[in-house]
Amino acid sequence: MELPFDLSTGQGAFLAAALFAAALIRGFSGFGFSAIFIILAALTTNPLPLIPVVFSCEIAMTAFQARDIRPHIDWHRAFALLGGAAVATVPAIAIMARLGEYEARLAISSLILVLSLVLLSGWQVSRPVGRNGTAGVGALSGIANSAGVGGLVTAAFLTAQPVAPAVFRATMIVFLTGIDIMALPVMAANGLVGPETLTGILLAFPILGLGIWAGSRTFQLVSQSLFRRAVVLMLTALSLINIARLAF
Repeated sequence: MELPFDLSTGQGAFLAAALFAAALIRGFSGFGFSAIFIILAALTTNPLPLIPVVFSCEIAMTAFQARDIRPHIDWHRAFALLGGAAVATVPAIAIMARLGEYEARLAISSLILVLSLVLLSGWQVSRPVGRNGTAGVGALSGIANSAGVGGLVTAAFLTAQPVAPAVFRATMIVFLTGIDIMALPVMAANGLVGPETLTGILLAFPILGLGIWAGSRTFQLVSQSLFRRAVVLMLTALSLINIARLAF
């Protein structure tokens, strides 16, 4: 079978394993799916054409998790974040779509590295953040989402506040679904969505379902804070490896 995006069999197998790992992490923690998959994909290919596939998968994953997360969603935060993201999505994607493969891989890896270091710093907000501040974070997330990693900005923002793990997970899932729905038509308008995107989605769905199922079953079994830190450490290491490979 011919794989989409001119992928070799080896690349396809690697990306399938990366997709399962990323889906498992999303099922458990509510964030990290796009960033983990995209930084792994950037080790072997240009990740830009894969971002619409990732976003479609992220939207589908919400259907798997909707029943469990509904009681825990902080809708006030989610709507403020989405309002900010709506302002930034169109111009950010238009710029990212015009980058070449080298520039795209370097930009994505560098952005993931910076956001991961912010998460690792233990940054905390000293006072409650209002609607305008939350919308501003949403705008930054919209910019970062042009590289498929808008969730890291919001994860850093929510982690810096006293947010219960179940609320963090549920609100992240709703927000990520919303910004992905915004981004897909803009990506299509910029030539990043085509027939191969649908093929990639169909190939990804079985792997996705298995990863989400496994991750959701372990949500109550492992410390959320320790798990999130491990995910961010992995993102930091992978982004450094990718930048080093591109540099040398």
